[in-house]
Amino acid sequence: MLNRLIALGLFLGLTVGLGAAMTGNPILQAIARESAPLGKLFINAIKMIVIPLVVTVIFASVARLGDPRTLGKIGGMTLAFYWVTLIPAIVIGMAVMTFGLRFAPSIDMPAVEAAPIPKLQSITDFIVSLVPANPFAAAADGAILPLIVFTALFAAAAGTLPKARRERMITGAEDISEALIKLVWWILYTAPIGIFGLIAPATAVLGWGLIQSLAIFIICVFIGLIILVAVVFVPLLFFVAKMPPLKFFKGILGATSVAFSTTSTAAAIPVSLEESQKNLGVSETVADLLIPLGASMYRPGSALFQGAAIVFLAHIYNVPVALGAAGAVVLATFLVSLTVAPVPSSSVVTMAPALDAIGVPVAGLAFMLGIDRIPDMMRSCVNVFGQISAAVIIDGRVAKPQAPYSENEKAYDEPN
Repeated sequence: MLNRLIALGLFLGLTVGLGAAMTGNPILQAIARESAPLGKLFINAIKMIVIPLVVTVIFASVARLGDPRTLGKIGGMTLAFYWVTLIPAIVIGMAVMTFGLRFAPSIDMPAVEAAPIPKLQSITDFIVSLVPANPFAAAADGAILPLIVFTALFAAAAGTLPKARRERMITGAEDISEALIKLVWWILYTAPIGIFGLIAPATAVLGWGLIQSLAIFIICVFIGLIILVAVVFVPLLFFVAKMPPLKFFKGILGATSVAFSTTSTAAAIPVSLEESQKNLGVSETVADLLIPLGASMYRPGSALFQGAAIVFLAHIYNVPVALGAAGAVVLATFLVSLTVAPVPSSSVVTMAPALDAIGVPVAGLAFMLGIDRIPDMMRSCVNVFGQISAAVIIDGRVAKPQAPYSENEKAYDEPN
């Protein structure tokens, strides 16, 4: 229901804005102009919640891993797989979007609240800036990337504490994050009005150019997700896990269908567990560990979407992305994509750190929220695809390094 209301807010905003741009009607122009404060209130509410939400979710996710020495071979290989495949996902998203923008019309966004664009730093200065001298000052200044680094380090230290103390800290962080998630829901209930207040004034100025650009963005995300599956996951499944791609696609049809219809990898966990074991032969131990872990911290489709969205928003706001800034975007997106909060359109809400890294106005998130339903369905499928791929590959390398999949194929061919 909420997605429909958000889509309605987007549609009404586009309708009023286009009507004002094409007809010059003073009433429509007045509606578009006077609705702008509604959009600003919505963006302020989003910005208000981003820092505490990202901090608590990252802390709970990292601390939950416990002492890194206890992760063993499975944990180490899993994290390595996550990291190695997330970077290509982000780069593919940025590259495809950069190419797609060649076909986008040139548009000039209306003036937004002035925000300083970070000066281009050297690699050394950038690395130094990641460690905040005062994390509270970093939070007050809105410097989210150094705050993420501090939180991850603090959570890793907390993970080494005795179990009772660690669990108290994790439980506290999870309780806070649950309250913040409830607040996010309240904010998102106002999204239809807020998005109208952001889209109507922009469309009144930009007209069809904005709509054409948004359509190109959706197409680029779709193409990028296909490239990610074909270039990264299929070769890994075929050459590393010795898994026939067709068998894999058939074996996860139920899980991807759930993810596509609900836009939630968490909702697909029960089906993912069943299909990974019954259809693909993943051991129960590996499946029970990696499927829930992947649903909580591994979303390659979301990482690709965020990389594409940042390049797109930088383009429409005319913010140049130099090579050094691109590195900052990749790092920020990488860190955030590992700990995307379990909230609606969380991949959009948590893009703020990467936008902050290059000085793109957070107001651009409204455009992503307005059209997010279609990309969310697509990237949720790829997220589940990647999560089950990780379980198959790690299980084949660790649990059964010498065993081919002949017995598993027999199990897959048996009637349910």
